[in-house]
Amino acid sequence: MKKIINVFLGFLIALSFTTTSYSRDQIKIVGSSTVYPYATVVAEKFGKSGKFKTPVIESTGTGGGMKLFCAGVGANHPDVTNASRAIKPKEIELCKKNGVTEIIEIIVGNDGISFAHSVSAPDADFTKEQLWRALAAKVDIDGKLLENPYKKWSDIDANLPNKKIEILIAPPTSGTRDAWNSLVMTKGCTKTAKSLYESAGKKAKKECAKIREDGYAVEAGENDTLIIQKLSSNPDAFGFFGYSYLVANKDKIKASSVDGVQPSLEGIQDYSYPIARPLFFYVKKAHVGVIPGIKEFLKEFTSKKAMSNRGYLAKIGLVPLASDKYKATRTAALDLVTISIN
Repeated sequence: MKKIINVFLGFLIALSFTTTSYSRDQIKIVGSSTVYPYATVVAEKFGKSGKFKTPVIESTGTGGGMKLFCAGVGANHPDVTNASRAIKPKEIELCKKNGVTEIIEIIVGNDGISFAHSVSAPDADFTKEQLWRALAAKVDIDGKLLENPYKKWSDIDANLPNKKIEILIAPPTSGTRDAWNSLVMTKGCTKTAKSLYESAGKKAKKECAKIREDGYAVEAGENDTLIIQKLSSNPDAFGFFGYSYLVANKDKIKASSVDGVQPSLEGIQDYSYPIARPLFFYVKKAHVGVIPGIKEFLKEFTSKKAMSNRGYLAKIGLVPLASDKYKATRTAALDLVTISIN
C-alpha cells in the first residue's frame, strides 16, 4: 500500500509539472529576512552569468517561508526557502502532508544576532538576564512571578541607563525571534522563575520566552532595514537583527555588548559570542531539473568564492563555516542529499 501511495504521489507531482512547468523559468525563493541579503547577492551574480534568469526572492520571514515552501510541489510553489533556524518538526509534517517529501538542507554559514542602537547613543553592555527582564511578560521579584513592572533600564539595575525601555522586536513568525527566544529569553530566564513555572505545572522554556505586551517591546515586522532607520532616528531605542545588517549600516548603528562580548566574525564562528547561530536554506529536490537552474544555483551559493573566509558573502557579514561543516554543506549541494523526514 505504501508503495502504491508513493507511486501515486509521484504521478501527481509529475502531472503538476507537466501542466505548469513552462509557466515559470526562474527560481522562486522565499523566507528569512536575515538570509535575504546573502541570497540576493548570490542570485544577482548567478543571473549575470547569462545562463539562467536571476532568481526571484521574497522576504517573508522564516515561518512564513516555511508555510509557502511546504504548501506543495509544482511551479506554483517556491523552490527554496531561506531560514534563520532549522526546520521544525511540525513544518516537516506539513511538508509531508502536501507531498514535499525530499528536502535538501543547506547550512549557509553562521550569524550573530546583534542587539543594536544608534551610533549617537552611549555604549551599552547587557547580561542575558537583564535583556530577559526587559522583555519578559513576567519576571520573578522577591520569589514571586509578577507582570513585568520595569519601565526604565535603571529599574532592572541601577548601573543601567535611566531611560525608558524601548526595544524593537521581530514578529513571532521570524526565525530571528525564535533564535532570540532560545539564546536570550530561555537562557537569561532566572532559575527562580523557571522553578516557579515548573511548580505551577507549566513549561518553563515556553513561559520564559513570552514577551511583554505593554508597549515597551514593539513588533517592527520582517523589514530589518526599517528597524535600522528607526534606531538611527531614536538614540534611546534598541533592536535586534542579523550581523550582516550591522556590518552594512555601521554609519547608523552600533552593537551593544552581550555578557561583555561584542559581535565579531571570530566570535560568531567559534560561538564565543553569546547570540551566535547557524543559517539555512531548504530546497525541493522534486523541482531540480524541472525549474531551470536550481542545481547550478546550489553550486554557486556553496562555492568557495561565495562561502569561504575570503568569499563575497563574507564581505557583507556572513560568518563562514568551519572546514568540516563546509565540506558537508558542499556535498549536500552537489549530491542533492536530502534530510530524514520520518
